[in-house]
Amino acid sequence: MRFRLIIFLLKAIGLIIAILMVLFFVIYAIAPVYKFSEPNAFSGEKIYNPYQGMDSTDWKKGNFQIQSRVWLGITNGRDNSNEAIQVVYKQLGYDIIITSDYMTINTFGEGNDWYIPTYEHGYSWRKVHQVCIGSDKVNWLDYPLYQSISHKQHILNTLRKNNEIVCLAHPDLRDGYTLNDLRVLTNYDLMEVLNESRFSIAHWDAALSNGHKAFILANDDAHNVFDPTEVGRICTFINTESLKKDDVLNTLKSGNAFGADIAMRQGADYVEKAQDHNKIAVLNNVSVVNDTLFVSVSEEASLISFIGQNGMIQATASDTGTAMYPIKKTDTYIRTEISFKNGNKFYLNPVFRFSGNSPANPALPKMDYIKTWVQRGIALIITIIIILIISRIRKGKPVKGRISRRSNYYYSR
Repeated sequence: MRFRLIIFLLKAIGLIIAILMVLFFVIYAIAPVYKFSEPNAFSGEKIYNPYQGMDSTDWKKGNFQIQSRVWLGITNGRDNSNEAIQVVYKQLGYDIIITSDYMTINTFGEGNDWYIPTYEHGYSWRKVHQVCIGSDKVNWLDYPLYQSISHKQHILNTLRKNNEIVCLAHPDLRDGYTLNDLRVLTNYDLMEVLNESRFSIAHWDAALSNGHKAFILANDDAHNVFDPTEVGRICTFINTESLKKDDVLNTLKSGNAFGADIAMRQGADYVEKAQDHNKIAVLNNVSVVNDTLFVSVSEEASLISFIGQNGMIQATASDTGTAMYPIKKTDTYIRTEISFKNGNKFYLNPVFRFSGNSPANPALPKMDYIKTWVQRGIALIITIIIILIISRIRKGKPVKGRISRRSNYYYSR
C-alpha cells in the first residue's frame, strides 16, 4: 500500500512538472521581441525641479516594502503580522506604512483613505522583481527561468495596465537588472535605489544618464520586524500635506521625495532607534534660480555632493548646511547626496533638462514583428516534432490486452 502511494505521488509530481514545463514553454514561445532605440540623455533649455513648491514642514516618512505572512508561510516574512508591522513602524515615527507581499495584495486597512494596494511582483530565480503600487489586481505573468531585455520590457508593459506606479525593485540584487538593461528599459516610474539588502546607485545613474525619468524609492524591505537591525534603516521622505492615496502617489510620481539611509547605533533597541529617528535632519530647500541649484538642510552636513552624467561628481561642499551648484550647459541632470556627521545620508531626486511643455520618458520600444514571429514559428515546429515523436513512441508500445490474448492463444495450443 505504501509503495503504491509513493508511486502515485511520484506520478502526480511528474505530471505537475510536465504541466509547468509546457506552460513555461508556451509563455516563452509567444513572448514578444522588441526593437530598442539608442537612448538619449536629457536635453533642452528648461530645467525640471521635482521639489518646486515643496514645504519643509510637510515631509512624511514612508516605507513601501515589507512582507507579512502569506502563502501559508512559504515566503519570507512568515513571522510578520499586519498589526506588528504597524506597531513597530509607528513607534519609529513612520507616517506611511505599506506592506508589499509577494504576488498578493495585502488588504489590511482597506476602506481607509490612506490605504494603498501594493504587492511585490515576480517569482524569477534572478529576483527580477517590481514593487507595484496602487494596484488593481495581481498580474501573474513572469519569466521565471531566464529573462532577456525583451522579457523585462514586456513585464513592465503588462504591469503598467493595472498599477498606478511601477517601481523596479532592488535592481542590483542578483544582477536582476543590469546596467545595460537600464540604458533602454522604460515604462516604469520609480527605482528602488535604496534597499536594506542592496543599494543600486550605479543603476540609477545608468537610467538617468540615458534620459529615463526614474525617481527614487527607498525601503527597508524587512522580513522580520522583530529584529531591530532590519527596520528603520531605509526610508522615503515624501513632501505631502495629505496622506490620502492619490496625494501620496501623485507626489511620488512627480519626484517630490527623497531616499534616506539612517545610521543606527550598534545594538540599539527600538526605543533607541526611535530616538535616532527623531533626530533626522530636515530638507529645507531645493530650488533652481537662474540655472543655479540651491540646497539647504536644517543642520550642518559633513559633505554635500552634486552628481551628474554617468554618476560623475561635479562639485562638493564640506561642513555646511547650505550649498549651491551653477548648472552648466553640458549638465544633463544633477542629483544631490547629503552626508551628515551622525552617519545619515540623503539621496535627492535629480533636477534635469527638458524641452516642450513637460518632461517625458523615452518612447516605448516597438515590437520586432519579424523576430517575434520567427521565434513563435520555431516554437511551433518544435511542438510539432515533439508531438510526432510522442505519437510514434506510443504506437510502438504493445497493448497489454492484445499481448494477453495472443499469449492465451499460443499457450492453449
